[in-house]
Amino acid sequence: MSKEFYTVDIAGRAEDLPVIALSNELSIAFFNLHGNSELTEYCGKKLAEILAKMDIEVLITAESKGLQLTHVVARELGHKFYAAARKSHKLYMKDGISSSVKSITTGSIQTLYLSAHDVNLIKGKKVAIVDDVISTGGSVMGLETLVKDAGGIVSAKAFVLAEGEAADRSDIVYLGKIPLL
Repeated sequence: MSKEFYTVDIAGRAEDLPVIALSNELSIAFFNLHGNSELTEYCGKKLAEILAKMDIEVLITAESKGLQLTHVVARELGHKFYAAARKSHKLYMKDGISSSVKSITTGSIQTLYLSAHDVNLIKGKKVAIVDDVISTGGSVMGLETLVKDAGGIVSAKAFVLAEGEAADRSDIVYLGKIPLL
């Protein structure tokens, strides 16, 4: 069985991404940082280099693929904490907030939850949204809503990859781009 790949340039580093069909009409070059500590470190350090030139006080990401990436970025920037939006409501989130989004990879509406701790972390701060891939922007809109509802200011949106038309956006920074196939 042969597998099709798409080779992407991530800030000077070539990576072969498997092409996965989401439907009969749409395939993606699948980017996955889970379990790849070396690639996560590389991407996190490269994003931190970009964000270090911006006025950022705190980072936020959505679980799960953005967590380890944002951990590296936060460490490199010297941030002790970062906010993590969860895809399910946890017991410790009694006083938190939520926002609903639609993602291209899931094809359904998801709700993102932010704990009261993370709301307080964001309140009054300049926030950078960090994630692995931006495509339709649905997840980013959900994170932007959470930041605004928490009283923060979205100052940057940083991604490893911009997929499809997202690469044409002027309000984001990214390390590489991939097409929708």
